[in-house]
Amino acid sequence: MSSPTPWAGGAFGDTGTCVLAPNAGMMTLDGTNTWVLRDPDSSRSVVVDPGPSIEAHLSAVDAAAGDVSVVLLTHHHADHSEAAREYAERHGCGVRALDPAYRLGSEGLGEGDVVAVGDLEVHVVATPGHTSDSLSFVVPQDRAVLTGDTVLGRGTTVVAHPDGQLGAYLSSLQRLHALCGEQGITTVWPGHGPVIDDALGALDFYLAHREQRLEQVREALASLPPSSASDDPARAIVEIVYADVDPVLWGAAELSVRAQLAYLATAG
Repeated sequence: MSSPTPWAGGAFGDTGTCVLAPNAGMMTLDGTNTWVLRDPDSSRSVVVDPGPSIEAHLSAVDAAAGDVSVVLLTHHHADHSEAAREYAERHGCGVRALDPAYRLGSEGLGEGDVVAVGDLEVHVVATPGHTSDSLSFVVPQDRAVLTGDTVLGRGTTVVAHPDGQLGAYLSSLQRLHALCGEQGITTVWPGHGPVIDDALGALDFYLAHREQRLEQVREALASLPPSSASDDPARAIVEIVYADVDPVLWGAAELSVRAQLAYLATAG
């Protein structure tokens, strides 16, 4: 099997530049995508997810960003948020996030907010599920949506139980699908991996994949001996459903299985 083409970031549309952080790994793919959104008619910009505290990365973001007006976070995970405070402080601006613990300054961020920098507008959409504080950002000018870890450029994401919840995640995927259809959004700018040029196709795949996994979990649970099913079946289910996945990823898979089990219990 051939390896995927390495992703290196770059410029996209009228406003977007992706600066790839050097923190590649099993959970981060090629690394964290730090997105710089610039007003085409000025040097002002919005920086989304500064990523890890690595000086060479932050200097590269500086080179793309110009005059940084604000830092936004898609969610609190450290590979996205670690450098947010120090990066904002070096530019004398605030950090806006849904979770107050990750803000710098008094201004929060949530559903329906519009962050405007000159002619650039960033529309905030609540998309919980991967984490409870996950947000996505629509850039109408480029018909693009920044999804953080809600939709990745390659593969699928983890629902990080117990903070993440599968019911909320499915609702978020459905909401993004409707939003892309209604607003003509064609492109996904993800938190990891390459840009996706078919937003609706990617969301169709994600929804179908989750339904397939749920059915696999149902079948695996039914196949377990009564004693295993009545105790804690998550690891046993991982070994059945994710048998073709590198065991290094089984810990993350177990988080998703626990989210699936909680969803199935709630749904009866």
